[in-house]
Amino acid sequence: MSKPTVNAFFVGRAVAEGLYEQLENLFTNALSELGKFDAEQRENLRQFTEQVLERADQEAQMTNQGTTSSYGSSRANSQSIDLQATIDELRAEIAELRSELQRYRNRNQ
Repeated sequence: MSKPTVNAFFVGRAVAEGLYEQLENLFTNALSELGKFDAEQRENLRQFTEQVLERADQEAQMTNQGTTSSYGSSRANSQSIDLQATIDELRAEIAELRSELQRYRNRNQ
């Protein structure tokens, strides 16, 4: 065997080992980041659940005391009006797009 062939073998082997180590580090870091993300999302979900339960308890206490929340009813009414306005706007846009599409089809026929 010639010396360049042996050198090429060892260079190739060193490159493969280096790539393997980098790949191993990359994979380990990716799993670590995934673990961090999972933990953060679990914590966010736990906090959200606590907030929801606290809010529900407050509403239940207010209802049990005989005081209804005018804020909640006015907010719901406002949301339904806003929702209806949004629905009306979307229907108008859909009608406009349909007519524009029909004009486009008529021009291209």
